[in-house]
Amino acid sequence: MTLAIELPSDQHGTGKWLPVCDPSTLVPGRGVAALLPDGTQAALFLDRTGHPYAIDNRDPFTGAYVLSRGLTGTANGRPFVASPLLKQRFDLETGVCLDDPGVAVSVYRVREVGGEG
Repeated sequence: MTLAIELPSDQHGTGKWLPVCDPSTLVPGRGVAALLPDGTQAALFLDRTGHPYAIDNRDPFTGAYVLSRGLTGTANGRPFVASPLLKQRFDLETGVCLDDPGVAVSVYRVREVGGEG
């Protein structure tokens, strides 16, 4: 099995699923960065229940590609990653900054693909 993220829709309104990593490379609480075809990066995370998340790896406050190196946690039941630089927290489901709701990062849908079937 491989984890794949859904890339943004093309002009025809259909997204493309891009395989990015083996699920075994994800450890709960730790992120992994993936280079996307357009040169941007996604940060993938696994929570303690085994649910995968993917957001933009670029910290909008600094411009650095570091969110995959952030610490994960929950606030009011919401999973988040805290930037390792300025510590702003980003909701892993919505991408919204919990400390400044006017700022957000992109969120990617994640699914498992491949395997026996």
